[in-house]
Amino acid sequence: MNNNEGTRLKVAVLGLRGMPDVPGGVEMHVSELYPRIAALGADVTVFGRSPYRPTHSPSRWKGVAVRWLWSPRLQGVEAVVHTFLGVLYAAVSRPDVLHIHAVGPWLVAPIAKLFGLKVVITHHGQDYLREKWKEPARAVLRLGERLGVNCADETIVISRGIQEVVRNRYGRPSTLIPNGVGNLTILSGKYPLEKHGLEPYRYVIQVSRLVPEKRQLDLIAAFTAANLPGWKLLLVGGAQGSQSYANRVRQQSAANPDIVHTGFLPPAEVHELLAHAGIFVLPSSHEGLPISLLEAMKLGTPALASAIPANLETELDQSCYFGVGDVQGLALRLRDLAQLTTEEREIMAQRLRNSCVRYDWDLIADLTLKVLERAAGRVRTYDSVQEERRVPPRLGESYRR
Repeated sequence: MNNNEGTRLKVAVLGLRGMPDVPGGVEMHVSELYPRIAALGADVTVFGRSPYRPTHSPSRWKGVAVRWLWSPRLQGVEAVVHTFLGVLYAAVSRPDVLHIHAVGPWLVAPIAKLFGLKVVITHHGQDYLREKWKEPARAVLRLGERLGVNCADETIVISRGIQEVVRNRYGRPSTLIPNGVGNLTILSGKYPLEKHGLEPYRYVIQVSRLVPEKRQLDLIAAFTAANLPGWKLLLVGGAQGSQSYANRVRQQSAANPDIVHTGFLPPAEVHELLAHAGIFVLPSSHEGLPISLLEAMKLGTPALASAIPANLETELDQSCYFGVGDVQGLALRLRDLAQLTTEEREIMAQRLRNSCVRYDWDLIADLTLKVLERAAGRVRTYDSVQEERRVPPRLGESYRR
């Protein structure tokens, strides 16, 4: 794309806790996406929530300006308050595009439009389906979804299932741009394994927050029922707004010395643990498009996932899916994968790596910038027709009526 300093697209980003090194799916998405968009020639400012600001937080990271605005650390309130303040900031600073992630923050999308801002939203999932929310909160999140989709100049969705919701429920156009997976950083040596008392390819791993919809309790029950001699279960992640559930998970596993909790870990350490795991498991009842599953696939780690629409989109072998809450079915699949020979594991690993081609962050950044430019009234100038065609089929699919 041809660009110059005088015409750089100014993008402001809201709807996340912050970056870099702030845990969360949206946070990981943003950390991968916007440095690439900045490298393509955009001027990007990401707004984080002050309670989540890391101790050594840079004001600029990989070409992206990072600004921290105050917000209360109160579940169900902080996202809306922070986004409202961010909209006021944008009303003064006048970016070309305001990009808002996740349905809760979209409650203030109409205010952004009243200020004359161009708004792009990315739909990461139907958050009102998460088990942690009670009905009043779910109603508010549904309202946020309705306001965002109906007010936005452009809507991005990360999965075909979400695209169907936007089309069928609201009759609105959207562009399909999924989550991605990049070149993962692997530490030299096996220090993380030694620290947690693990043997390569002799442990089951789940990487996620300890929240009800991730269903760690199902995995603990299935691992216990599978009875895999010499294997351990590694639960990577901590509580984030669901402390009572996290306490239940820890209590449930306390009596079993083969279950290990690590809390949140740096990405490089997580990738090392994923790369040497025997089996990755994601038993969720709700997902948008899980980055942790894509990372496991990219590293060639045999994976099992619940048969929900978002997980089915990753197109694992049918034998690698199980019903939500089907503890016995999961236990049987754990036993099967634990018995893979080295040759069988490598064949599966290569198949998983090959299936990740369409989740390339560089292509995803290019597609996202194109949507942002369209919202701002810019016209993308390509150097050649070949550049336009380098996007694989199914990425960037749109329903544009």
